[in-house]
Amino acid sequence: MRQPGRQTRRPERRPAQTAAELAKVHERALAEAAARSATRDTTAPDDPSLFQPRPEIGDSWERLRRLGLDPDAGAAAVHLGPAEIERRRRTSGLDPLLPVLRDTLLEQPGQPPLILAIADADGHILWQEGERGLRRSADRIGFLTGARWIEESVGTNGIAAALRAQRPMQVHSAEHYLRSHHSWTCVAAPVHDPGTGRLIGAINLSGPAHSVRPYLLQLTATAARLAETELRARRLESLHHLRTLAAPMLARVNGPALVVDAAGWTAAAAGLPPPARLRLPAEGWGPTAVHWLPSLGECVIEPLADGWLIRPVLPLDTAPAPADTSEGPGGPGPLAEQAEGARVRLDLRRAGSPALSVHGAAGSWSHALSPRHAELLLLLATERDGLSAAQLADALFGDPARTVTVRAELSRLRRHLGGLLAHRPYRFAESVLVTVVGPEDPYDLLPSSSGPAVRRLRAGLAAGTVRLPGAPALPPGARSGRVPLPPP
Repeated sequence: MRQPGRQTRRPERRPAQTAAELAKVHERALAEAAARSATRDTTAPDDPSLFQPRPEIGDSWERLRRLGLDPDAGAAAVHLGPAEIERRRRTSGLDPLLPVLRDTLLEQPGQPPLILAIADADGHILWQEGERGLRRSADRIGFLTGARWIEESVGTNGIAAALRAQRPMQVHSAEHYLRSHHSWTCVAAPVHDPGTGRLIGAINLSGPAHSVRPYLLQLTATAARLAETELRARRLESLHHLRTLAAPMLARVNGPALVVDAAGWTAAAAGLPPPARLRLPAEGWGPTAVHWLPSLGECVIEPLADGWLIRPVLPLDTAPAPADTSEGPGGPGPLAEQAEGARVRLDLRRAGSPALSVHGAAGSWSHALSPRHAELLLLLATERDGLSAAQLADALFGDPARTVTVRAELSRLRRHLGGLLAHRPYRFAESVLVTVVGPEDPYDLLPSSSGPAVRRLRAGLAAGTVRLPGAPALPPGARSGRVPLPPP
């Protein structure tokens, strides 16, 4: 599968509304939400007019309204002490990137005054630089080093939006939930660890709403890619060091073996074709020395420097072949039998860290998922009869014509999940028991997704009209079942 935590890096387009129009959107949306709350009406308005926020902004506002956040006051600020700021700076991996980010984002001729802020994955601002007068203005709204810039405290904002959506985001003027932030515009882009795909932070530019230029969102996205390139170069250097340490040990090993780093990337191999990367268990290795890996079968796992020495227990000619789900005239692929009695658990409790675990006759394993793969598996879990490529494209993008993207992603999934997934239509195999574990707040369900079907599912869960597969039954009278999807 793709690296976890990754989705499209294409920045969203800047909204066409002016600040004055956005202020009308803000006031009308809050008024309508309050009216629905007073009448216990859980349905969202269908008015497609100007007075609707963008989907990502609207979802954020609805979540904050349900949390009871006052748009005039916010919540109690959370600030880190100096010692904790320094500790997080050292462990973030972002400290060495500051010079290049400063040169890229703040040293541009003719650029309006801006504030550069770099936050960790939890939304804590670890560094903040920029024009002194502008920073004094930012201090008055709590935008300073050590502050935790999350939605629950300061409402909809660029850092929180980029961390939740895991893609470049802009929050312009009255798209901020707090009225005190309406004179600001924030653009932010997430930064991922190239080795694991794990979200490690966000790069943010903030400035007065009237002077921020449209190109800043693309500039921030480019800076995030530049940071990831530097991190990738450091990872390759570390992998080369591990390869040097592993060479003499592999020469003494009797039988096939692999040496991988902590993220599963192969440093060296002996006696078998080296995969580019092994998907290691998301929860780490258990206390036993022997573990089952989907592509190698049972393996002995031993620590080696900053990685692992992996030795298959069975000879290669008897170990299970890599997952292959081609279903031509000869029937299903070689791992179709793994679906018999298998139990699949899709864990979506942690925003930005979806994971899949499988327990069955062929063994047990788990690993992290990319946001797109998590979306697809969630839709297939809620529609056990299956969905066509066109239906999935409409559910994810609102465009049934985008079947090429859907088929490509499902092809990657089926290469790794084997007989657990069938096609024509795409679905989980009938004998597979699927459970989906969601977050406490329905609006934290795959927050990076703006797919129409996922948004409907969030709203249905919040209203208590639908439930996730494997969740407790709904009370009598509640409507249970599938997320409404368009016809093929």
